[in-house]
Amino acid sequence: MTGVDDDVRERIDSDPFCETLGIELAGLEPGSARTELTVTDDLLNFHGTPHGGAIYSLADAAFAAASNSHGDTALALETNISYLDAVEVGETLTATAEETHLAGATAEYEIVVTDEADDRVATFRGRVYRP
Repeated sequence: MTGVDDDVRERIDSDPFCETLGIELAGLEPGSARTELTVTDDLLNFHGTPHGGAIYSLADAAFAAASNSHGDTALALETNISYLDAVEVGETLTATAEETHLAGATAEYEIVVTDEADDRVATFRGRVYRP
């Protein structure tokens, strides 16, 4: 298997929304990706726990990176997330995306979000279309 093209990697790594939230691309291979986010006070909800949107965005960034890693544009068709646990400020979360099905113009991905102890915080699933 060949690696990800440098232009594709650079395009994925320069996402302005991810930069705004502090999401970093930590790994990228064809069909898989890893993103990281350190939870800050700015990412908390009114309960004092990480906002679901921040966790979703971390998982979605890994999904987008993995699904576009082949060099073809991939557009999300559907996504869902299950939140399993909350974490504290200062904790770094990791989202690991794996391609679980690739057939013709569609593909499916599972993204697991873990904390620093490698405990699962959320599970995200997404499907894309490649026009």
